[in-house]
Amino acid sequence: MAAGRPTPANPMPGVVTAGESGDQRAMPPELGPNSMAVLRGPTFMYSDPLGDVPPGSIGGLVHLDTRLISGWVLSVNGGRLLELASDTLDHYSAQYVLTNPDLPGLPVNSLGVRRLRYVGDGFHERITMISFSPEAVRVELRLAVEADFADLFEVKSGVRDRSAHIVRRHAADGSELCFCYEREGFTAQTRVCAQTRADRVEGDELVWTFALQPQQEWELDLHVPLPPGMGVVEPVRGDIADVIHRRAEDPLRRWAEERAVLRSDNDALERTVRQSRDDLAALRLDLEVKGQRIMLPGAGLPWFLTVFGRDTLITAYQTLIAGPTLARGALLALARLQGETCDDFTDEEPGKIMHEVRGGELTRTGQKPYGPNYGTADATQLWLILLSEYWRWTRDDETVQLLREQALAALHWIDHYGDRDGDGYVEYATRSPEGLGNQCWRDSPDGVCFADGTIPELPIATSDLQGYVYDAKLRLAELADGPLADPELAQRLRSDAAQLYERFNRDFWLEERGGFYAVGLDADKNPIDSKTSNMGHLLWSGIVPRERADAVVRQLMSDGMFSGWGIRTLSREARLYNALGYHLGTVWPHDNSLAVLGLARYGYRAEANQISLALLAAAEQLGHRLPEALAGFPRSRVIRPVAYPTACSPQAWATGTPLALVRAMLGLEPVDGKLQIDPDIPAELGRISAERVRAFGHCWELEAVGNTGYIRLSPG
Repeated sequence: MAAGRPTPANPMPGVVTAGESGDQRAMPPELGPNSMAVLRGPTFMYSDPLGDVPPGSIGGLVHLDTRLISGWVLSVNGGRLLELASDTLDHYSAQYVLTNPDLPGLPVNSLGVRRLRYVGDGFHERITMISFSPEAVRVELRLAVEADFADLFEVKSGVRDRSAHIVRRHAADGSELCFCYEREGFTAQTRVCAQTRADRVEGDELVWTFALQPQQEWELDLHVPLPPGMGVVEPVRGDIADVIHRRAEDPLRRWAEERAVLRSDNDALERTVRQSRDDLAALRLDLEVKGQRIMLPGAGLPWFLTVFGRDTLITAYQTLIAGPTLARGALLALARLQGETCDDFTDEEPGKIMHEVRGGELTRTGQKPYGPNYGTADATQLWLILLSEYWRWTRDDETVQLLREQALAALHWIDHYGDRDGDGYVEYATRSPEGLGNQCWRDSPDGVCFADGTIPELPIATSDLQGYVYDAKLRLAELADGPLADPELAQRLRSDAAQLYERFNRDFWLEERGGFYAVGLDADKNPIDSKTSNMGHLLWSGIVPRERADAVVRQLMSDGMFSGWGIRTLSREARLYNALGYHLGTVWPHDNSLAVLGLARYGYRAEANQISLALLAAAEQLGHRLPEALAGFPRSRVIRPVAYPTACSPQAWATGTPLALVRAMLGLEPVDGKLQIDPDIPAELGRISAERVRAFGHCWELEAVGNTGYIRLSPG
């Protein structure tokens, strides 16, 4: 039987079984709803509320995409402990306060156990135990450790058995457990070092036995060294107590405190923006590119603590209001990894900006195409958009000129490789048996669908891609008139953009059902007729004619699209609508932030503020941190926001969202080397002020309330 035509759900018929391609984001619930993580750059420890990592769970210590610890379970006298209170103190540190159940020789609540941990120059844990028994008690403390060396891709799908290739070199004196893995040139090692030596080693368990007198304390320090590698940030160092109580020098805290500072009469807004600043610090990656140290945000915990294309670029765009450092880092790092050749396995093409880079075993041994992977059709345009926006905020001609060849290569990719059939639209279809079916931001297999539920055939030209191309060409024309000094290029780009504008508004606009833009065109150039949040991206890019803006805004703010917490990814009118579907009805903060910026651009400030207030209310109820996505349940029914079950948190472009919302409310824009504001601050937020806003090599300060405000250079 002949293979069918390719779709995002089955992009290579006869080669890949339907449903096997792409990222699998399902998160088994083994750690429970109150799971906790400490993270720093490309390293995290994910555990249950006791601080344990049960074997077989998604938890563990992951560093540079390799799980170094897959089991980490503490027991006392043969039983696990009970949680009293567990808290993340900083993004890199946590505290677990525990006691014992009724155990042999230990009546319930006889012990107070405190676990402190942090990730810095390694993984550190301190276990402190105190006896509340009126009599002396005998304690057997046991730490069971497992190291499966799983690639992060396997942790979220299925882990292969590597036991035949893992060698144990445990110290007989109880000072260390050592697991060594080597296969096909890939090596990894896990060492668990105990400052207080164990009394014995039983298999992969360290065992201490001791007596405790009433009120007597006992303490144990554990350390797992971590190897250096791409993205590892300058670590915090020091005694665990000094780190926990913030007495140790923390380079990331120093970096965060140098960012712009926002204040508001509204405490929830101020705390949400502060949480965003801290989360960006937690997700920051530290790279060296051509001898230059640069910083940029990783995409999100737990699956995406790495350099991404679209996620990193959009986050950098959202956060320019806080300073240009991340934007410059993203531009330089992604330019360094720009495609140079055609490679079917990785979807690489000359001039294309990468999608994702990984360093785990499956990538390094060539089984996965992530060294790096280029399976995205939007990062190239977004890179050009960020280059322009960075220049508008900094007037840094030198960096733009430095990246001239990369910008022209990106433009060439858009026109020759991105436009696969010469019709003037950027389309996508993977050439890799491991490739993603959908290569836009809606990258789940069913993320782009017809209103009747049909999955379209590849290649697909989604609407957001065309809007990004339109914006990128106009912005590159501005750079060609300025630092690139190429007026002929500027003229050609403006002509290209005008033609795309006319063609797009002819082919993507559908008059029925109130008038709206199709989410895309399928392989036969049929409009894919779902109403989606992509229309907000079109406002952001400016490709919507003014006379159609009213209809677009009505669609976005309709009951079918606006949940009360934000705009849904897919209208409730669609057959596949699902409030818990990844791109089928959830509410994505970053998606909404682009819509808010687009609404403000077209003058719909009231609607932009309505969405902004909804998202800020959701953040307030979720610990002042927006997750990757929210369930699309109507606010009128669920009362409280519901996080998508497998959402990354913190997640970079969700973290950047509050800053983008503030920018829209302030009407803050760089214009001809100056910052200007046109505020429309909702009464619920009162006064907003900011200091250390960096632009054009200077610091600025501003204040706004309602529709009035000022901005000026900071004194000195």
